[in-house]
Amino acid sequence: MGAGPGTGLAIARTFGARGFGIALLARTPKKLDGLVAQLESEGITAAAFRADVLDRPSLTAAFDAARARFGSIDVLEYSAAPHSPVPGFTMAAPSEVTVDNLQPQIEYTFYGAVAAARAVLPAMREAGAGTLLFTTGGGSVHPIPMLGNVNAAAAALRNWVLNLHGELAGSGIYTAHVAINTWIGEGGPEGIPTAAPEQIAPLYWDLHERRDQAELVFNG
Repeated sequence: MGAGPGTGLAIARTFGARGFGIALLARTPKKLDGLVAQLESEGITAAAFRADVLDRPSLTAAFDAARARFGSIDVLEYSAAPHSPVPGFTMAAPSEVTVDNLQPQIEYTFYGAVAAARAVLPAMREAGAGTLLFTTGGGSVHPIPMLGNVNAAAAALRNWVLNLHGELAGSGIYTAHVAINTWIGEGGPEGIPTAAPEQIAPLYWDLHERRDQAELVFNG
C-alpha cells in the first residue's frame, strides 16, 4: 500500500524476488501501470489496484480485488507517504502543531493503516497465518523538530502496531513496525542522512546478483 517508484518499488522487488505475486496499491493509475510493466519485465508477477488511503471504501474495494486476483493476501506492507502535494498536508514544528495540521497526518498515516489492516486481517485469522508490516520514518521513534505533526502520527501508528503484535501473539500472524531513519532519494532536508531505495530494500539486488553469478558458473 502506497506503491511508488522509490521505496515502494524496491520493496516490491524484494518480495517479488522471493516468489511473491505483487499487488500494488496507490491513488494514481498511470503511475501504477508503469510500475507493473517494470516489475513484469523483470519476471515478477504484479497487478495494480487504485486505492486512496483517505477514501476508505476505495481501500476496501482494492484489497477485495487484489484478493480475487491472487487468491489471498499473505503480506500487507503499508508505507503510504505523500510524495506530491496533498491539500491540507503541511509540516509543523512541535510548538506549531494544531488540530488542523495534525488531523490530516493522523488520517493518512494512522487511520489509513488501521483501515488497511482491517481489510486483510479477518482472512489471515481464518488462515492462521499472515504478516502485517507498517513502515514510517525514523521520527516515529526519535522525533525530528521540523516534523512535529508527521512524527506524532507515525508514533501513534507505531504504538498501535506494537499493541496489535502483542494481541496476535500465537495466532500465526506477525505484525511489525519498520522505522527508516533516513531520507529516501534526493532532495532531503539539510543534515538528514540519505539513502537510495535499493539500499533500504537490497534483497532483490542481492538475489539477482547471486542468480547471475550462478548462471555464469553454470554456463561456464
